Amino acid sequence: MSFDPDLTACAALVEQADPDRFLAAMAAPVAARRVLFPLYALNVEVARAPWVTQEAMIAEMRLQWWRDALEEIAGGKTIRRHQVVSPLADILSPELAAYLDQYISVRRWDIYKDPFEDEAHLTTYLEHSAGALMVAATQSLGPADADVVRDYGYAVGVANWLVAVPKLEARGRIPLLDGTAAGVRALARTGLDRLNRARGKRDAVSAAARPALLAGWQAEALLKQAVAQPERVADGALGQSEFRKRAGLMWQAATGRW
Repeated sequence: MSFDPDLTACAALVEQADPDRFLAAMAAPVAARRVLFPLYALNVEVARAPWVTQEAMIAEMRLQWWRDALEEIAGGKTIRRHQVVSPLADILSPELAAYLDQYISVRRWDIYKDPFEDEAHLTTYLEHSAGALMVAATQSLGPADADVVRDYGYAVGVANWLVAVPKLEARGRIPLLDGTAAGVRALARTGLDRLNRARGKRDAVSAAARPALLAGWQAEALLKQAVAQPERVADGALGQSEFRKRAGLMWQAATGRW
């Protein structure tokens, strides 16, 4: 399968800004990359929109631009020409485009410096960001139970969130409700619990949809690391060696087990 210039641009954007998801997409079948690269490029654009300016109103407008683009896809309207939006329109159903509105709206938290209100607020943020993106990716590839994928996506979101904690704090954000060792362990354990719950219903995700789950190949290792050594979160030392990362991805891609 050859990529048109838009898909090539999406892949290049992901490779530069999100190398782990780029590796996951490259480990997927070639046909699946046509779906994964536009969605992961959307994730890059949405994730960085709140951070490219100190002006809250401008950041709000940037996020609204993406919400408007998805609304065009959802409503069957004329789609704006854009190297990410155009390929998204080719792979997203109207229902999934509408569903992704919540994925963008929760990123408003990134604009401001207010802490999460409570555990439910943080859970909603992770479910509607990492979880919703994974639901859209899986269901764009094949049949997949949204609740099962959302559990898996939440676990992946927690793992990635814990990795990002030092950078978020350096930017003046308060990413954790409880930054103590006990608090970090508790959050990591909720991720592991939901990962295991999702795995208990593996059959609810079709083989066609599973390549989208490759993006979470490191979640279990990172969450277990955070439980065993929560101090690594504050130290910015949560992570695997390059060899272990690539070996784990190759195993998941080869076996299809997540």
